[in-house]
This record gives sequence, structure tokens and C-alpha cells, in this order.
Amino acid sequence: MARVAAERLGSQIRAGLLVCRPDSVGSGMSIGGFESIAAGHPLPDAESERAGRKALALAEALEADETLLVLLSGGTSALLTVPADGLTLDDKRRVTERLLMAGADIHALNTVRKHLSAIKAGWLAVRAGGRCLAYAISDVVGDDPSVIASGPTVHDSSTYQDALDVLGTHDGLDAYPSAVIGHLEGGAAGRAAETPKPGDPRLARARTCVIGTRRDAIEGVVAAAQCRGYHVVTIEAPVVGESRVAARRHVSAIAARAINLPRPLCVVSAGETTVRVAGRGSGGRNQEFVLAALPLMEMLGASAALASIGTDGVDGPTDAAGALADPATLDRARSAGLESPARYLADNNAYAFFAATGDLIHTGPTDTNVGDLQVVLLA
Repeated sequence: MARVAAERLGSQIRAGLLVCRPDSVGSGMSIGGFESIAAGHPLPDAESERAGRKALALAEALEADETLLVLLSGGTSALLTVPADGLTLDDKRRVTERLLMAGADIHALNTVRKHLSAIKAGWLAVRAGGRCLAYAISDVVGDDPSVIASGPTVHDSSTYQDALDVLGTHDGLDAYPSAVIGHLEGGAAGRAAETPKPGDPRLARARTCVIGTRRDAIEGVVAAAQCRGYHVVTIEAPVVGESRVAARRHVSAIAARAINLPRPLCVVSAGETTVRVAGRGSGGRNQEFVLAALPLMEMLGASAALASIGTDGVDGPTDAAGALADPATLDRARSAGLESPARYLADNNAYAFFAATGDLIHTGPTDTNVGDLQVVLLA
């Protein structure tokens, strides 16, 4: 996105900032006039805070007749971090990590992030001295601009109390840093300014457009499958919820729906699930989805194959984008001397299971995130 902007706008760009993960394709890019920062994800690091403060400085340096162009393509909630007054980067890291481990979805997670930040929830646009125009690729189910990247350029309808409620339902308030609880309770009591709300005049010159969603990824799969001779069925409802529960529900629904459909058949869906981490293993939501689905694959028939993959090429804290299962996966597991899939699922250790069976999917980072894709093939 940054490269194309530079090509199209050329000398109109006075200054620019490119922020990516260290393993991102974009992290090695050199664009004239742009400073490049490799920052932490999914947990923010010192470079995330440096990037966030650089972004605020760019906004504040804007002349009244200039435009701040903001391009969002996934991960911004971690990549751009400026703690609210009285909070530290470590406070934000600890809260983010705890919520991720507790299985909070992105809406809940970003409700909290917005109320611990001086750049999210419209604050970046508020600080801009001129017009603000944002283009966002959505990695959020529902494509709500105030949730995508924690909404740095749009108003926020959530409240400090909403953020407290999220923490209360994900391990309880005592599980989080006292400074964070104090900050949120102070805001809920009116002792700190709320995030900019709908109609806030400070956002009158800000506009945000969503230009890419999970629908685009689904359409890409449909086109590719049809070119290969598949009859294609698209599941419109997003795949959400805890991965292991969603997987079982997903396989059962497809088995019931596909009975009378022609073959070969491709069933496509998309969404974003969550994982509650209770074990000591490694994996991501897509790998866990496939591992949970594996024992139910016989419901789909002897020739079925299933894959779940993160469109950003990164699934959890691993180097895999996801995993697949086919009729021979369990045979390969037995040949490798693996215990039952249930044992690996209980330990949140899907990565080790699929590494041994050779069923991990590696794409490398794509630098574009529109959530997760699930594909089922029936011959």
C-alpha cells in the first residue's frame, strides 16, 4: 500500500512512515521520504511505541491545507502504540497478552486497547492539523472501521466501562495491572476524557474507507476452485467463536448440507476464531481449528480434505499460516508415533502435531490481512 501510494503521489508526499512486523515483506522496503520501523506484533514493543509517537508527530506537523493519508493493512493495534497518560508500554503488553491467552475476540480486545491509548479510537485524526484520509483493509469480522486497527481515525462508541467489563469477563480485574484498572475506573467515573464519540467536531475532517474484506478473499477462492472444475458453495455466515468449538460445528454443518450437492465440491468460508490457551504447546487458531476438526472428518466422506489458513500468512506465534487435513493425516500421525489428536488439542499443541504429519501450510507473511479462510474439498 505504501509503495503504490508513493508511486501515485510522487513529489506530493512531504514525509512518510512505514511500520511493519520484523518478518514482514515490507520491513525491508526502502521508499523515498519514508522512515521504516519494524515493530512488535501481536504484542507491542519499544519500536511500536516509537512508531506510534512518530505517527502522532506527523499528524501534528500537518499544515491546514495538507492531508494525512493513513493506510491500514492489519496488525496496527500492536504496531502503533502510544500508552495513555499514566500508563506504560509494559502495562499495555501485559493486558494484551492476558486477553489473548484468555481467548478474547478482536472486538473485546480492541475495546480495551482503545481506552489505554493516546493514538487509537480517533486520537490520531484529532491530533492532525489538516484533513485525514484513511484506507483500511479489514481484518475484523463485520468490517467496523472503529474496530479495524482500533480505529485511529474514526469515532468510538465504546466506553471505559465497556473496557472494564471486558477485563471482568476475561479472568477478572485482579488479573490485570493495577495502573490499568485505576485508569479505566477513573475514566468510567468521569475523571478522564472519553474517546471521541459520533458527531465529535474534531473528526469533521477525517474520512475512513474500507477497501478490502474477507469477501475479497472468498471470491478469490471461488474463482480458483471454479477454474479447477469444482462446484462451489460459499458459507456466508462468518466462522467465529472458540476454534475447537467452531470447527466441530463447521464440519457438522457442511456434512449435513453437502449430502445432495454435486461433486467435486468446494465449500468456502471465512472469519476469525479465538483460542483459550490452557496448555503449554504451540499453534494458532487455524491450526487448532483443523486439529479439532480432524476426528470428525469421516462425516464428510473418505475423500474429504479441509484447510484453515490466515490470510496474513501468520497463524499465532508460529511460522505457519495454518494447517490442512486429508484422508491420510491420521495414518501419517500413527506412523510418526503421535498420540491422539485430542491430547495435542488439550495442550494447545497443534503445531507439533501437524509438523510431524507434514500438514502445516507455509506461505510466509503476505502483508495483507482479511481474516482467516476455511476450505473443504469433497471428491
